[in-house]
Amino acid sequence: LCGYLNKLGIKGPIKTWKSRWFFYDENKCNLLYYRTAQDINPLGSIDLSSASFDCKVENGEGVFEIRTPNRTFTLKAISKQAMMYWLQQLQMRRWEFCNTQSRFPVGSSQLVNEPLAGRTSRYHVYIVDNEDFLPPVKTPTEAVGLKAASLPAPQTSTALQNISLKHPWTEIQNTVYNICSSKQLWGNNGNIFSFSEFQEHPENPNEEQEAEVEAGCAEDGRMEPRLNWIRKARWMNSGFPSLPEELSRERNPMDKVSVLQQQILTLTEEVKSQKELVKLLHKALEAAQQEKRVSSMYLTATQDKDRLELVRHKVRQIADLTSRLEALEQEKKELEQILTLRDRHIQELKEHVQLLMEKNRAKQEVIMALTEQMARELSDPLQEANTVTTETLYKQQEEIEHLKDDIDAYKTQNQFLNSEIHQVTRLWTRVAENEKALLMKCACLQARNCQMESKYLTVLRKLQEAVPGLPSSHAELVRNLIQEALQWDVKEEAEESFNLNPVSEYDEYGFMTVPDYEVEDWKLLAKIQALEIKSNNLRSQEVVERPLRDRWNNVGELSPSAELKTLIRSGIPVEHRQRVWRWIVSRHCSHLPDHYQRLLQQSKSTEHPACRQIELDLPRTLTNNKHFSSPTSQLIPKLRRVLLAFSWHNPAIGYCQGLNRLAAVALLVLEDEESAFWCLVHIVENLMPADYYSDTLITSQVDQRVFKDLLSEKLPRLMAHFEQYRIDVSLITFNWFLVAFVDSLVSDILLRVWDAFLYEGTKVIFRYALAIFKYNEEEILRIHDSVEIYQYLRFFTRMIVDGRKLMNIAFNDLNPFPMKLLRNRRSMHREELEAELCELEQIKAAYVKERAEQ
Repeated sequence: LCGYLNKLGIKGPIKTWKSRWFFYDENKCNLLYYRTAQDINPLGSIDLSSASFDCKVENGEGVFEIRTPNRTFTLKAISKQAMMYWLQQLQMRRWEFCNTQSRFPVGSSQLVNEPLAGRTSRYHVYIVDNEDFLPPVKTPTEAVGLKAASLPAPQTSTALQNISLKHPWTEIQNTVYNICSSKQLWGNNGNIFSFSEFQEHPENPNEEQEAEVEAGCAEDGRMEPRLNWIRKARWMNSGFPSLPEELSRERNPMDKVSVLQQQILTLTEEVKSQKELVKLLHKALEAAQQEKRVSSMYLTATQDKDRLELVRHKVRQIADLTSRLEALEQEKKELEQILTLRDRHIQELKEHVQLLMEKNRAKQEVIMALTEQMARELSDPLQEANTVTTETLYKQQEEIEHLKDDIDAYKTQNQFLNSEIHQVTRLWTRVAENEKALLMKCACLQARNCQMESKYLTVLRKLQEAVPGLPSSHAELVRNLIQEALQWDVKEEAEESFNLNPVSEYDEYGFMTVPDYEVEDWKLLAKIQALEIKSNNLRSQEVVERPLRDRWNNVGELSPSAELKTLIRSGIPVEHRQRVWRWIVSRHCSHLPDHYQRLLQQSKSTEHPACRQIELDLPRTLTNNKHFSSPTSQLIPKLRRVLLAFSWHNPAIGYCQGLNRLAAVALLVLEDEESAFWCLVHIVENLMPADYYSDTLITSQVDQRVFKDLLSEKLPRLMAHFEQYRIDVSLITFNWFLVAFVDSLVSDILLRVWDAFLYEGTKVIFRYALAIFKYNEEEILRIHDSVEIYQYLRFFTRMIVDGRKLMNIAFNDLNPFPMKLLRNRRSMHREELEAELCELEQIKAAYVKERAEQ
């Protein structure tokens, strides 16, 4: 079973047909394929033992599929007949292989030595079983078999396209082998014996026979054309010089063919006999050489003792061979008994098959008799006509008419329902668009309402400040209006999706939207600021916030990238912030199992020296947040445990004022104690430089000097203004750097700053600190009094309402901002500060010494 087929290559984006020579290997039930019939190494194989076959009409004529558990092969024969022949043969071979595997173990010699009659009988049984489904297809000799190998291979559009780029080494081996074989073919001097085909000294004759059988099976499909040429060349030189004369004397072409076939058979038998003779000569030569070596060893032995030892050795070998021969004879007897039992079993099966065939024949006779009886009963047309009355025909016609009417009605109903669906879809789309427009309009109205309310409060504030000599009744009226504006509308209507009062008292994390300042003027300013922030958020909801949320919703597994960095700088939505913060902390901190619990146990058993300071700072932590505003709040005990665990984790720092606010923000977002603890560790040990929270706070002082340098470079006018009025900005900014703007910025902007700070580090604090001064630069330049400047700097961070504008200033307007420059400035100012501190210590020591002497 062999022949050319087109194979569909599915490797790569383009599917192409490639011509391949297919050959069935019956030992392994594999379908091997080569580029040509003369190749020696296959390009691949298809395992048919567990494969299924299919031919679909939509694939085209001659196209069929072989589906294996790992892959589907699409093949194309030259005709439909060839396709059906391949499918039937592959089915039969697969069935034969599976049946053989189920009866005999793999590797049994009975598979090799099975007579042809047994295979033929099984093939006939297979054909009989499948006669009812599909009749056997006649063998297309022009497309299948050994004759197809001598025909030229069907070529594709280009020769290069037919070459397998997937198996370049196999292509090279086949090409070299074909070239070498062609040279040997025409360079041979007429020798009909090829001694290279035999091994020198095969140790096991049975293995040699099995190798010959396997080689013969493997060469049936792909080596036959080449062997035909070799045999032809040898035959021309082997003693038939008068062949052309004999052919010329034959007049009939059929006689010529018969003569050639007879000569081929004769030559084949002669070659076989010569090969057997060569094998016998080889064996005789080997035995003679072995005897010669033994004799030479016996003769070369100098003493009788050595010769006696050689004889004893041979006697032991003879005894060993005798025992092996007895074992083999015993095994032979056992195999003969097994063969006898199997022959009996086969005979019983044959009898059973014969019985089944007789039963089948009897059933067929009964069926034929019943068929003839039925035909006789229906043969009378008058009787058939009498059975069908006119009334029955009328009823049937009437029923058919009703069914036609029903069909028309269903068609009309279907069209109507389709139109209804179309109309409802259009209505739904229009309603959705109207709803979206109304939502946008409502958001714009709310934003405008916030702006109007903030302007109203501003007018009331200016009226109260600008006209101090108002009558008491008017002043009382203004005071009442301000008091009424500061009160919150606590009514909430659950039915409405939008609250008429758009500003709520607390945000998502519990921060007060308007802090409860003691001074009424500050309360009014905070309310105005909250309204402005809400107005900006409503206006940017559709343009900025919604696309940003969509981008975050499409982010799958987090991994460092430029796109993620841009998204984090823009601000993480509330629903994604906890997951992203946990991922950032886990990248830099290896969470030791049970480490946090061990620290808690240690803090319970031993009191830390910083425990008292922690207790003093707990009530002063985030007083504008409802989760920390009361001593009975739920997060206060969690914050205490986190700070105590950190004090034992990092004894060099222990506790420093400011760590309580860092841990509090981590608790608000991450909600878990252990996660907040590792977030605090990440900030102190990874993000901030060393000695940032030490006793001397030396690195914090260094950062203040670096910040002044950057302020002079990025905002020279503002720095000159500060120097003119002798303003030391470190009095304001020192706390910004120490606690990363906690208690300085409103919560919405603060958490955006922390998003970028946790991902990028302290450079973000420098960026936002400069951006805050850039944001309020013009307002500061209009103040020309040092006391007023200090008062403005105390609260000007709370007046920032546009977080997007601040972010653009920090990450766009302040560029370039290289980290290398920041490191160099830190190194330079650290050396200067250490020198100053050393000099200060010397002055202090000298002063103490002088006082002691006095």
